[in-house]
Order: sequence, then C-alpha cells, then structure tokens
Amino acid sequence: MPLALHESEAMVAFVGAGPGDPELLTLKAHRLIARADVLIYADSLVSPDVCRYAKPGAVIYGSAALTLETIVDMMLQAVSHGQFVVRLQSGDPSLYGALYEQQRLLDHQGVKYIIVPGVSSVFAAAAVVGVELTVPDVSQSLILTRHAGRVSMPEKETLRSLASHGTTLCIFLSITRVRQIVEELLAGGYAPDTPVAVVYRATWPDQKIIRSTIATLVQNVKQARISRQALILVGWALAPGAPEDSGGEHRSHLYLPGYKHLFRGGHPSDEGENDTPDTGVNDVKVQSEDTSMSVHPTIGQDGNAD
Repeated sequence: MPLALHESEAMVAFVGAGPGDPELLTLKAHRLIARADVLIYADSLVSPDVCRYAKPGAVIYGSAALTLETIVDMMLQAVSHGQFVVRLQSGDPSLYGALYEQQRLLDHQGVKYIIVPGVSSVFAAAAVVGVELTVPDVSQSLILTRHAGRVSMPEKETLRSLASHGTTLCIFLSITRVRQIVEELLAGGYAPDTPVAVVYRATWPDQKIIRSTIATLVQNVKQARISRQALILVGWALAPGAPEDSGGEHRSHLYLPGYKHLFRGGHPSDEGENDTPDTGVNDVKVQSEDTSMSVHPTIGQDGNAD
C-alpha cells in the first residue's frame, strides 16, 4: 500500500477542499495547492476560487466530465515527469469521494500518496443550521448514509433499518428521492413531527436552508425546487427544546461543576464525588529558541469525556 509515511515521499496528494467556501480550506490544503505542478479538482463541487492559490504555471484540470481511468492516467503521466499532483475533492475525501478506487489504481502502479482531510459538508450543514448533532440525552450518535438509487446499498444498511436507531441521521446524495426517504424514515420508527433540515450547497453564496419535519418534507423540498447538492439532516438534536424551557437539561457532563475529570478536580455532588482518578498532571513548560510558554492541558477538541 503506497500510502506515504511522510509528505516528502508522496507524488500525489488527495486533498479535501471543504464544503464550498474557499476560506474553509485547511492551511495544509492551501499549502499543497500552492505547491502542485498539476491540480485536478472536482469542478462541479469545488469552488473555482481555490484555483487562485495554485502557483504560476501549474496545470489545472476540472474532473467533472472525466472518467476514473482518465483522471488516474493524468496523475500517472504527471508523476512520470516528476511532477507533484494534487487531487482536490469536495468535502472530505473519505466520505463519498471515490477515494478507494483511485487509491487502488495508484497502489497497483506503486505511486505514493498522502490523504489530507477536509471539512465535510455534514459539519458545514450543521454549522449553517446552527445545531449540535450530538446533544446530551437526545442523541449521542450520528449516522452518515445515503438512499439506494443507481448505487445500491448493502443489505443491512437500508434507510429503514438505520432509522430504527432514532438517532441523528445525515443523508447524502439522495435529495431526488425525498418521497422514498420519508416513507423509509416513518417505517423505521421516526415520528412524523421529527425535525428535518435540508441544506443546499452549504457555505456557497447560493446556499439554501429548509427547516421542516418528516411529515412536510416532500412538500417543502418541492416548493424550494431543490434537486441536487443537498444534505438532509434528521433527528431531535435539531430541536432539542427552547433554551428558556430547558431548565439546564441536555448539559454535557464535561462542564458540570460536580463532574471530576483528569483536568478539573470538580466539587462533590449530592450523589458523591465522581470516581475519575486524579493522575496529578501538571502544567507543561514548552521551550523554543526564542520564547517560553506555559501550556495547560485541555480536553480534546472532540470532547473526550463521558
């Protein structure tokens, strides 16, 4: 498997371009685009504005009308001339990015590559809708899926079976099958009044947001004339309750005053102290050539607390 251990070994980089807004490119994506001799980007899904970061003389191809074989042949031809290739894909390459088949062909040729993550449209959609997808006591799981169409689904991954979990769902690549989606969600156990948000082209200038329920989804999508490039978010995490009525419920344990964890001693609660062990971790001093800073341990960016 020619996945390069270090960037310096790679001749190809699969790079996530994010959901649309060029400012959501990662710093690493920006740097690799500027380094590329050949840039192949998904021009039907990635903003052409990102091509402005390419260096003078870089060869730029749009891939919307190309086949897998043509795209990989372009990569191989460039690599054979010692050129560095960036394959720029929408969102994050690991989600519905046709990454595996490109990897497989490069593996067969012994071409080393790296994979650079990007901001997925699911997280851009959550941001523009203004929701957390994992609200305590409401939903602690997120299912990313699609509805079967020209591309079949594995037998155990039907939308009806996934809906039976009742958690937050994000449905990709399926807006043209909204009527069937509603039927499957209801059959799987979601109530008709379950909140739904449809986000068309999240973070693009022509972005649209539809706030709906399962019961009214078909009508709302039809009225909005949305037929492509839209995500469907489903679940009660989208509307866990008005803040003024919450009474403090749906709170993360991480920030409860009585909850002890590695980085905060906490305070005894009425039910007794949390039994998380105290490891005695102290502040860490980091020295560099021209500065000294005190780095305080923090909780990881994905929460890392129960």
